[in-house]
Amino acid sequence: MSVGSVQVSHYDPPRLSAATGCRISLRNLSPMSLLIDIFGFLAVMLRGVVVAAQSITLGGIGFLVLLALPLRNELGTVAPVILARVRRWIGLAALAVIVIQALRLGVATATLSETTGLSLTGLWSADYFTAGVLSIAAAFLVAVASRSATPGAVVSMVLGGAGLLLSSALTSHAAARFDDRLSLGLAGALHQLGAAIWIGGLPFFLFALARTEGTSGMAAVSRRYSLMSMGSVAAILLGGVAFAFGYFDSPEAVWGTAYGVMVSTKVVLFMALLLFGLANFRLVERLRRNPATPALRLRRFAEVELGIGLTIFFAAASLTSLPPAIDLVQGRVTLTEVAARLVPQAPLLVSPDHADLAIPKLQAELDAKAAEARQEAPQAFVPGAGLPPPKTAEDIAWSEYNHHWAGLVVLAIGLLSLAERTGRAPWARHWPLLFLVLAFFLIIRSDPEVWPLGSIGLWESMRDPEVVQHRVFMLLIIAFGLFEWAVRTGRMKSPGAALVFPLMTAMGGGFLLAHSHQLGNVKEELLIEYTHIPLALFGIAAGWGRWLDLRLPGQGGRIAAWIWPLCFIAVGLSLVFYRETSVV
Repeated sequence: MSVGSVQVSHYDPPRLSAATGCRISLRNLSPMSLLIDIFGFLAVMLRGVVVAAQSITLGGIGFLVLLALPLRNELGTVAPVILARVRRWIGLAALAVIVIQALRLGVATATLSETTGLSLTGLWSADYFTAGVLSIAAAFLVAVASRSATPGAVVSMVLGGAGLLLSSALTSHAAARFDDRLSLGLAGALHQLGAAIWIGGLPFFLFALARTEGTSGMAAVSRRYSLMSMGSVAAILLGGVAFAFGYFDSPEAVWGTAYGVMVSTKVVLFMALLLFGLANFRLVERLRRNPATPALRLRRFAEVELGIGLTIFFAAASLTSLPPAIDLVQGRVTLTEVAARLVPQAPLLVSPDHADLAIPKLQAELDAKAAEARQEAPQAFVPGAGLPPPKTAEDIAWSEYNHHWAGLVVLAIGLLSLAERTGRAPWARHWPLLFLVLAFFLIIRSDPEVWPLGSIGLWESMRDPEVVQHRVFMLLIIAFGLFEWAVRTGRMKSPGAALVFPLMTAMGGGFLLAHSHQLGNVKEELLIEYTHIPLALFGIAAGWGRWLDLRLPGQGGRIAAWIWPLCFIAVGLSLVFYRETSVV
């Protein structure tokens, strides 16, 4: 029988994969094998946390060695407080590396043991395990040394930081290459060290600014950190140039591969960081000439730098799951294909019937055959079994319908927030409630094969990383909708409550960068990424724009107050014109 593009040759009681017609018996699948897909997604998330924690550890060590210790005299009476807090945060970040790296090793080892059949003892000698153990040992050395203020302890922290860099190099793309392994490895270490000193050092810089505000030490701290940041930018750029020559073979690889597109997204975020860094550099120069210059904008811009930088760390973590562009020669996307996919088209506002979708239709046919044979019906699709679900024209139309109506809701949110901003429509302050409408709509329709519309239960569907990501998005939408509505209507007056909305919005945008689709088609996956990345970037901009609206008084905050609603309007329009098919 045939269901759209799905071919099933016969009925058989064992479970069937609707995507291929292969027989999959749940009795032969261990619980671990049914979680392989979600473990792959979890590994990327854990890698992002490790990169962030490791960068803060390295950034703290750099801040201690290059700024806090050399400027002890200029810092005056606050020097002991700053030094103690820096060492404490270094230790906490190192402990985070230990815990998350151990969890990551456990996940990777269990997954590889299940998929390869290798024994645990055989996996313990693998490069990834060696690198993980080295990372844990180096972080442990840093954590222990951070408890002491002696010169020997500082040297131990530096040695531990070097060990963290080496462990990252052992699991990088450079380590897997036959050519230019050493040069690319050194470039990667330089790239990561620069990012760590700049972005990872920002929490320490913000604390030092707060402790030295109104004193001569603030100008000294700002000037020294500015110099450190400029050196870091140079290191990042040098490493990036080396990557461009080592991991790309042509301009087509930039837009034609997932690796190239993700690197391009990192470049866009990096350019945003440079803009904020440039603005802060000008403030630092004013501060150097006049120590009485207010430093509030410097601190607020540094907060945004930190948020965008952490997003870049997670984008970098997702790159580790992608092959370098130079290695993906077949199946590249052309600019013509990208343009055809992005051409605006009238939105689809009429939904296909749920029964006409591939999995429900196949399940109905299997149920009917099982009833005739008086046997238990097989499951048309097994979440987490390592096979993508089928996708027919009806499934594509269902997805586009969801995106288009979601876009109309987000567009309304942006327009109403602008109306409220004018001060002439106080009733528009209830616009955050539209987020609850959006979340309810997505809960019902985002994954039609699972609860509440489909036959697959909610808990069982959690084996599928795409379903998990959708559920996380919905929780984020509900959270920032409720918090922002409570803030807008005066039900929550705490300044901290108001910050939930921008943080959740920026987090949702960053999370969207790691959002993956199981399609079994490299080109289609990349073309869908082209439609999702603008959503992520606008979401990140909206989140940090609202942050500045709340935290930065004066003209800067007023400008940000107009920018973030425009970002929501851009997200809404992007969703309204979203397509999963191309104009031919």
